[in-house]
Amino acid sequence: MGSYIRRLYDWVLGWSNTKYGVSALFILSLSESSFFPIPPDVLLIALALGMQSKALYFALICSVASILGAIIGYSIGYFTWWNSLGEYSTVAIFFFNNIPGFSSELFTAIQQKFDLYNFFIVFTAGFTPIPFKIITISAGAFNINFPMFIFASTISRSARFFLVAILIRKYGRPITAFIDKYFNILSMVFTVLLIGGFLALKVLF
Repeated sequence: MGSYIRRLYDWVLGWSNTKYGVSALFILSLSESSFFPIPPDVLLIALALGMQSKALYFALICSVASILGAIIGYSIGYFTWWNSLGEYSTVAIFFFNNIPGFSSELFTAIQQKFDLYNFFIVFTAGFTPIPFKIITISAGAFNINFPMFIFASTISRSARFFLVAILIRKYGRPITAFIDKYFNILSMVFTVLLIGGFLALKVLF
């Protein structure tokens, strides 16, 4: 896993000064909020390190795309999650079978939490390693208040990505040297956080 992330980092950094870097960031951020399993943070960091002066611009792209992706995730849950009998559709079954950590049992537990903490669930998932796509789809399936959903998604995702960009913009060179020196360790930490996000779903719900 560490070598794969290292190759991904190097590949993205090589494209950071081209027009394709921003497009890739947009697509990854869009898809991660609705179905893709890898968070966009690695790509955002690589692009921002490659061009510090545009770090905030990259964060804006990442935030806008992620919010649009959240709407797609919400739409998947709202429009396709149930069949005409009120049972799980083929789309829902596909997600249960292919999205790590996304089970029917977890889905039911999330509904109960939404009834109590709807805003804070969306906000927490948007800002932490908890898989955001699971929350966006669940919000649509349970018909959570849409304006509240958009507000919580906007605040949490923007805060997360702009925090990364601001740190890189201010401390870019030292951070770049640190990442180059300790990338193997950092990739392991990133992997632990990614897996921990899925495990947190089981603990919280």
